[in-house]
Amino acid sequence: MKRRGFKPPLCSPEATFSPAPVKQPVIRDIPGGVTAVKAVRASGVFCGIKRIKPDLALVVSDRPATVAGVTTVNRVKAPPVLLCERQLRYGRFSAVVANSGNANACTGREGAQDALAMRDRLSRLLGRPPQEVFVASTGVIGKRLPISRILTGIPEAARMLSAKGGGAAARAIMTTDTFPKEAAVSFELGGRKVVIGGIAKGSGMIAPNLATMLCFVATDAAVSAALLRRTLRQVVADTFNAITVDACMSTNDTVLLFANGASNAPRLSVGDGSLRVFKEALHRVLSRLARMIAKDGEGATKLIRIEVKGSRTAAEAMRAARAVADSALVKTAFFGEDCNWGRIVAALGASGIRFDPLRVEIAVDGIAVVLRGIGLGRLKERLAERQMRRPEFTLTIDLHGGRGAATILTTDLSGDYVRINAGYRS
Repeated sequence: MKRRGFKPPLCSPEATFSPAPVKQPVIRDIPGGVTAVKAVRASGVFCGIKRIKPDLALVVSDRPATVAGVTTVNRVKAPPVLLCERQLRYGRFSAVVANSGNANACTGREGAQDALAMRDRLSRLLGRPPQEVFVASTGVIGKRLPISRILTGIPEAARMLSAKGGGAAARAIMTTDTFPKEAAVSFELGGRKVVIGGIAKGSGMIAPNLATMLCFVATDAAVSAALLRRTLRQVVADTFNAITVDACMSTNDTVLLFANGASNAPRLSVGDGSLRVFKEALHRVLSRLARMIAKDGEGATKLIRIEVKGSRTAAEAMRAARAVADSALVKTAFFGEDCNWGRIVAALGASGIRFDPLRVEIAVDGIAVVLRGIGLGRLKERLAERQMRRPEFTLTIDLHGGRGAATILTTDLSGDYVRINAGYRS
């Protein structure tokens, strides 16, 4: 029997208990790119590779950093890519020098010597070990670099290094890009503010395994090279490797991620809950950059999200999504705002995966146009075509054959794409 006025102790079964809400980590988008990160400086200058526009970029960590990277899987790799691959084994980073306007690809022994000359020039200027200085190039394939102009431009770029120079570096690595690409986020680890920021270039010749891209990402978190490498590969799989513009793979793709520990946040380790937050933040940055690259596809007027679900495996879903995303017939239908779903079904059938055509469903922004493999008529198609007039829309394909799912970003294919690439070298 309860006594009047009696209040049970907090541990009593009669007490009500409301667990404190778990504080979710907050990841905020912030202005800037690679130089939003502590102890990182960058610059972009004109050195004479292009006719007028900036064409030489530097990104420097003022503190020793660990590094990880991924590069093109093309059998033909430019000398700067081969040099990066060798140096990534050391796992240390001080700087990267990157030029646009010339890919330094298919240039033989002279191209390899030019890449080394760029590295060594910057290494001496900064007083850093050569194996910590990386090189990247993008542009026309098959022409030797104007190396004397670049070697003259590197000291100028070094003098221009600034904690606000990320935007200039982003512009200096552009080729057919129509805008510079930067992204950065901040979050807390162990009570310390941590930032991840990056710059990228990419517009045409974009396919999974990577795009035609250069991407330099910095963080002031403290992470070992091995853990950085594993995390980067996981995040790249569904960001940079989940976009396609024209299914063409480059010789020069390079993504570098370096961590200098300048935030003084606790060092990340496997099994640490903070690693999940870091990975989520990195995914935010890379997905934003990947989206910008896809949206800037040469001559593109639309960005399309292709979702495939109901396949036997995730791998088969991605294979089907890529088949649709890379089909020239499908992409021209996107440009023409024509809901020609027969082209989509044909691309699925050519993908090589196993599925039952009589179970396929297709929808545009939620408007079904195919059910059980049969079209739902012109009225539904017209409704879908209204959505296809938008600059962005989603194509959903359900195979009803399993739990596999995948998503890929692609673009339409316009006459401007032909014009841009027909005159790329002129």
